Amino acid sequence: MSELTIEELNRANRETFVDLLSGVYETSPWVAERTAAERPFSSLDDVHGAMRDAVEEASRAKQLELLRAHPDLGERTEMTEASQAEQASAGLDQLSPDQYDAFQRLNDTYRERFGFPFIMAVKDESPDAIQDAMETRVDHSESTEFRTALDEVHTIARFRLEALLGS
Repeated sequence: MSELTIEELNRANRETFVDLLSGVYETSPWVAERTAAERPFSSLDDVHGAMRDAVEEASRAKQLELLRAHPDLGERTEMTEASQAEQASAGLDQLSPDQYDAFQRLNDTYRERFGFPFIMAVKDESPDAIQDAMETRVDHSESTEFRTALDEVHTIARFRLEALLGS
């Protein structure tokens, strides 16, 4: 796939713009929809900033919906191509049975405690580092973890934009 340029993104009609950016924030095209009117953009940073602002200005319910759109880490279920690639880059598609069980237990505990899945920008991380983060973050307060999860979502979006537009 050839990289998309900022100029092409700026020239795209609204429907195409939303289609091109609909996967940047996991199955949440509303972020791209709210960003379309902010064009023209001069850089990847501008696009990311506008999308980040759309999320930050959304209601807490809409933000929670965005967090809940993310798959559990290490899960062997259907997920977006972007999530599959990100998890594979961290080796989460090759967990040992013991690691898989630990991830499932931590995912369940985390989701029960916070009401959304554990979210971490896992690109190029190791399963051990991810598991350590899960074990640490499950003890955070709800407000701290909600903020941390949103920040991780923004980092994931940045990686996806870099893949789409080039860094």
